[in-house]
Amino acid sequence: MTGQNLNRLLCRLVGELVARGVPLEQARKQFERQYVLSALDEHDGNLTRAAEALGIHRNTLRNKISPEDIRKRKA
Repeated sequence: MTGQNLNRLLCRLVGELVARGVPLEQARKQFERQYVLSALDEHDGNLTRAAEALGIHRNTLRNKISPEDIRKRKA
């Protein structure tokens, strides 16, 4: 996906969230959580590979998700 296409997609999504009155902090937390969980899915629940793909340390990734999320991804 090109930067311009990504920007258009994000602008539409952000516009909808703002129109619905979603607070910035709630939107940010949910976006980050979904992004992290998608990376875990993409890497079959492997924390090390998902963290590398996200550009963060494995421990940082572990701190961003709940133990329940980790168990679900490994199952």
